[in-house]
Amino acid sequence: MNPDWVREQIAHFMEEDIPNGDITTEAIITASTPVIAQINSGENFIFCGSSVIPYCFPESCKIGIKIEDGQQVNSGVTLATITGFSGDILTYERVSLNLIQRLCGISTETKKYCDLNLPNNFKVMDTRKTTPGLRLFEKYAVSVGGGWNHRLDLSSGILIKDNHLQVAGSVKAAVELSREQNRNNLPIELEVDTLDQLREGLDMDVDGFLLDNMSPKLVQDAVSIIRSHPDGETIFVEASGGINYDTLESYAWTGIDAVSMSAITTQASAVDIKLEFIE
Repeated sequence: MNPDWVREQIAHFMEEDIPNGDITTEAIITASTPVIAQINSGENFIFCGSSVIPYCFPESCKIGIKIEDGQQVNSGVTLATITGFSGDILTYERVSLNLIQRLCGISTETKKYCDLNLPNNFKVMDTRKTTPGLRLFEKYAVSVGGGWNHRLDLSSGILIKDNHLQVAGSVKAAVELSREQNRNNLPIELEVDTLDQLREGLDMDVDGFLLDNMSPKLVQDAVSIIRSHPDGETIFVEASGGINYDTLESYAWTGIDAVSMSAITTQASAVDIKLEFIE
C-alpha cells in the first residue's frame, strides 16, 4: 500500500477521534521521555498490517514490524513494537488497533475460505460490499488472506447487472450501450440469472459472465453452454449470490473460474489485539 495514502487516511480517522485534542492524555501525560510499547495478539489469526502499522503513529515514533503479512500467529505473539512518546502512542492507539483488528479479521476469514478443497487456480474474490472509506484497506486484507480483488470501483470495470438490464430493456441494448461508451476498451461482464439471458450474452460476445443466485446444478449447465460456444474457453465465468462457507466447494467444482462473495468482508469479525507498554 502507498505509505503517503495510508498516512493521509490515518490523519482523516484521527480528525474524527481528536477534533479538539486528547484531553485525558494531555492532562495526565506530561513527561516527554520515550517509551516502548508492543502490539500483541490475543488470539490466533492471519496477520495483516505490515504495510499499515508503520504509518499509524506519528513520524516521531519508531515502528518495528515482527510478523509478515499472511503469517499465522498464535495468541501472545508480538506483532510490532513502537518506540516514542507515551502521549503520542496513547492518542493513536485506539484508531490504529481498530483498523488492524478489522484487517486481520478479513484476512483470517478469507484464508478460511481459500483453504477449502478448491480446484487449482480457482479464485475466491471479494465484492464492493466493503466498509465506506475502508475499501482499499479491506481489499488489501483479502489479498493477504489469499483471495482476489474484484473490480475496485464503478470506474474500473463494466459489470452489467440486473437493474441495468431492466432499465435498458434487454441484454442486447445494455451491451450495445456499454460498448458505445467503452472508451477505455474495458472487458464487459454480464450478470445473468437465467440460461436465456446467458445465451443472449453469448450472442453479444461479452467477455465474462456473473452467474447470479443459481444452484450448483444450474451453474454447471451454464458453464457447459459457455464452454461449447466458439471462444467459450476464454470467457471468464464467476458465480455469486448466496454462496457461503458450506456451499463454496459445490460451486467451485462446476467449472467456473471464480466465486465473488461478500462474506469474506461482511462476515469477518475483528480479532483480539492489544497494545501494552513494556518500558
